[in-house]
Amino acid sequence: MFSSLAPLARANPFHAPHLQLVQDGVRRRPEQSETTSTPRRLAAASPAEEEYSCEYGSLKFYALCGFGGVLSCGLTHTGVVPLDLVKCRIQVDPQKYKNIFNGFSVTIKEDGVRGLAKGWAPTFFGYSMQGLCKFGFYEVFKILYGNLLGEENAYLWRTSLYLAASASAEFFADIALAPMEAAKVRIQTQPGYANTLRQAAPKMYAEEGLWAFYKGVAPLWMRQIPYTMMKFACFERTVEALYKYVVPKPRSECSKAEQLVVTFIAGYIAGVFCAIVSHPADSVVSVLNKEKGSSASQVLVRLGFKGVWKGLFARIIMIGTLTALQWFIYDSVKVYFKLPRPPPPEMPESLKKKLGLTE
Repeated sequence: MFSSLAPLARANPFHAPHLQLVQDGVRRRPEQSETTSTPRRLAAASPAEEEYSCEYGSLKFYALCGFGGVLSCGLTHTGVVPLDLVKCRIQVDPQKYKNIFNGFSVTIKEDGVRGLAKGWAPTFFGYSMQGLCKFGFYEVFKILYGNLLGEENAYLWRTSLYLAASASAEFFADIALAPMEAAKVRIQTQPGYANTLRQAAPKMYAEEGLWAFYKGVAPLWMRQIPYTMMKFACFERTVEALYKYVVPKPRSECSKAEQLVVTFIAGYIAGVFCAIVSHPADSVVSVLNKEKGSSASQVLVRLGFKGVWKGLFARIIMIGTLTALQWFIYDSVKVYFKLPRPPPPEMPESLKKKLGLTE
């Protein structure tokens, strides 16, 4: 009886994971362990025994997740400012900046090495705010929508759940990002316009008012919402697949370091798909923030199908690395602050009974 119930208990993500009793490196059956007084140790600690700093879904949990988002997005995007600068210049002036290598060469020749850091301040502040909303609200909406669906439907429709939660979070994240993104693009792509955020912001306001900071929010939604939906849904399903088909043991038996390696790999895979899905809208945003009086539809028509894919190679490198590092940093923050980290979802016991998968 124990042998048949044990796999089922382990498969239920809403209860404590099945504990394997280990003595001197030998796995023992439950009935054997009850008849001996030999000291035992647990191969994996249950959530009840593992000390968490807060409850899953509490305000503290959401706040620390938001802080993890600030670090993961703010630091990573700032770290790749040189690559982002060259990518933006390729998009807005492909005649001058022919490819990623030529773009770096021309930029260094004209502005020196320091010129590669242009736009670091709006990048840091803008993407820190975006990360706060992106990761913090994702956890909020994932739990909210999951509760609305119920345990069984949340499992059956988990991909749709990830997509809906991430899209909802990114809607608010882009409103926070838009002003700094507009300033960043002006600094990076308009020579002589401004060299710092302190120079760019008042100049933009004097020319176009508040509209200068938010006219790119709709294209940002076009770029970032599909990107974030792919980023979170692909990551969640890739993690699930890696533990199911690649990692030779359950996550509960993996060390924290091993879990973070899985996180990094899944993040990079998700990042490649993110870059491809969101690149056309990214090209429109770059051109739109450079020009005055243009609309997103006008820019899209003028660029054409071939034009919107300029700079894709640079973006794949940048976004793949960014996404992997962001998930790694975010998960590391959760580990450091001892936040609850639910295992990859498995079919609930009640659903197994309905489908006749249990005895």
